Amino acid sequence: MPELPEVETIARGLDKRIAGDVIESVWLGEKPQPLKSSAAEIVAVLEHSRIARVGRVGKHIVFDLELQREGGKRQPRLAPRKSARTWGTAPRRGQWIVHLGMTGQLLIGPPEAEMLKHTHAVLKLDSGRELRFVDMRRFGRLSVVRIGSGATGFGAPGLEPLDIDLEHFIPLFHGRKTPIKSALLNQKLLSGVGNIYADESLFRAKVRPRRRATSLTRAELEELHKGLQKVLREAIKLGGSSVSDYVDAEGREGFFQLKHYVYGREGKPCLVCGTPIKRVIIAGRSSHYCPECQK
Repeated sequence: MPELPEVETIARGLDKRIAGDVIESVWLGEKPQPLKSSAAEIVAVLEHSRIARVGRVGKHIVFDLELQREGGKRQPRLAPRKSARTWGTAPRRGQWIVHLGMTGQLLIGPPEAEMLKHTHAVLKLDSGRELRFVDMRRFGRLSVVRIGSGATGFGAPGLEPLDIDLEHFIPLFHGRKTPIKSALLNQKLLSGVGNIYADESLFRAKVRPRRRATSLTRAELEELHKGLQKVLREAIKLGGSSVSDYVDAEGREGFFQLKHYVYGREGKPCLVCGTPIKRVIIAGRSSHYCPECQK
């Protein structure tokens, strides 16, 4: 599943390429799984909206939209056998929220580009390009919201890992008897951290993933805070980690997988001390660590 650096990379790429463009029309496929909002809602909010900016909230890509204030009916372009109602006058602002799930991709290209088999949404832009949502396993989710006066829009359940300071970071783990790896993956605490970057940040902090979160000293939590933010920023700089299906909005792979110290390196020598990297299962998730460097 794309984690914070991958989602940030995609959002930045989309913002650079399509901010300011207008969505001319929307096509949605027949599979219902990706649609968290109804097909009618998605079409009504997206069609004829201007993309003001594209950003990241946790592991979600959020399109800030300027909605056209027009009455009358529009005919949505949907796949066969779908029906949709249309809405009248629209509010001024809205958001399109995309969660990529395990295999979701947002790809920009010309309309003549090959339509991939697992394409679930196509947005035709006034610039002549298309933005397509492709998801083989259909764990990704698409939703929209209309933002009224004074509303702030979509928000993540936890704190932002790149912005949180040390004095807010440390209390997150006080009294938590769960493994520190599980605590890092808890999206209600920190939104956006996933398996790869939890493993890599724990290695840099020299902390084993099974350690109870409450057992970490202030000094260890300081190192974890520093290591987590450093790993995330380095990964964003290198375009994320392509260890599965991840590519950015232009179809390019990231390079941070070449910098992994422990993740995916089970049985290989630690790059610091030479000890074979171990893999354990914690709460159903794989965790990689060096038994010599991490205590």
